[in-house]
Amino acid sequence: MSAYWAEYAWLPDGLAERVTIDVTGSVIHAVTKGTEPNGKVLRGLTVPGFANAHSHAFHRALRGRTQHGRGTFWSWRERMYAVADRLDPDCYYRLARGVYAEMVLAGYTSVGEFHYLHHAPGGVPYTDPNAMSAALAAAARDAGIRLTLLDTCYLAGVFGREPDEHQRRFRDRDAAAWAERAAAFEPESDLVRTGVAAHSVRAVPPRALAVVADQAVGRPVHVHLSEQPAENRDCVAAHGCTPTVLLAEAGLLGADTVAVHATHVSAADIRLLAGARARACFCPTTERDLGDGIGPARQLLDAGVRLCLGSDSHAVVDGFEEWRALELNERLASHRRGCFDLAQLYSAATDHASIGWPEVGRIEAGAAADLVTVDLDSIRTAGVEPVAALFAATASDIREVLVAGRQVVCEHRHTLLERPQAALQEEIRALCSP
Repeated sequence: MSAYWAEYAWLPDGLAERVTIDVTGSVIHAVTKGTEPNGKVLRGLTVPGFANAHSHAFHRALRGRTQHGRGTFWSWRERMYAVADRLDPDCYYRLARGVYAEMVLAGYTSVGEFHYLHHAPGGVPYTDPNAMSAALAAAARDAGIRLTLLDTCYLAGVFGREPDEHQRRFRDRDAAAWAERAAAFEPESDLVRTGVAAHSVRAVPPRALAVVADQAVGRPVHVHLSEQPAENRDCVAAHGCTPTVLLAEAGLLGADTVAVHATHVSAADIRLLAGARARACFCPTTERDLGDGIGPARQLLDAGVRLCLGSDSHAVVDGFEEWRALELNERLASHRRGCFDLAQLYSAATDHASIGWPEVGRIEAGAAADLVTVDLDSIRTAGVEPVAALFAATASDIREVLVAGRQVVCEHRHTLLERPQAALQEEIRALCSP
């Protein structure tokens, strides 16, 4: 057993002071309030690990490289395809390892990887059809983060059109071939789990959506939903209904469903999502970077749709920035403050169940020992009330991180990888060089 003493801690019933957290192996054994310092002292505010419910690891290579001139989500997507064309399993491993290390340093202890980069350029399968999946699993293992690999079905270009030259490496022959390949991947680590995803209604025809639903079998099932108004218009033109209705008709809405973005859902769509007990995953830093819009977060939560958060394209990797933006974006849209209370923000930021880790995300006996300590003595957090540190702190204020009882960050430094930023910079430069 290891003992950790937290100066402040966010517990299921709110903020507590002088808390001893006893850990046995990878599990919290006991939590005691009002104790004297003992064991390893965690100075600052200790919170459950953050959950990154939506990631495209290779998009990280685009950070700071798509900010020239104007454009839209669709023009940004062309730049993204150019990066995807240059990846192979070896460089994908190196890139993802750096991205996942950045996440841990930012306080994330789990990540849901929405994985659709399956094959070699032109759509030719690798000798190991799941070589890219294995690269991501190895990268997460070496970076010290929990991974849920959401193997993504991607079959069409745009509503019935064949994939273009860039999209072919995302595609399996058909839904049955996708399901067979995805099922063949077996994680070799206890910190890697699997789920499934449908890329979007534009990339997965209705019959194939039903196949994805069948493959979920109690695991998380994610789908990009109504990220852009054009997706809604095109879906109505092709199928006579909204994307949410199409998912419902295919049997893809349920308690394990996570609708990623849900930026432009209608009131009727919200009722369908709520009736299915689904979740919505907001990715505020990416949604604002791409100009997607501000989604109806408060309406969704009020209707009964649970919220979670992701960093998506990694324009920023900062858990505070995502959950802070959930509140601040709603303020912009509603013209009022205090749209979410702290418990609701913590719940969205630590919803590991959305990616299949229900035992993670709480500091209480029996929960997984994923702990994050926020420095309250930095220039950014000096003088703040500990309970509201999330409105002042940044990723640079993450002092300590435990994942499954293992210390992965100590005094702001990654314990498993030496200078991961240098390796990440080298990989991105090589990937984006002419």
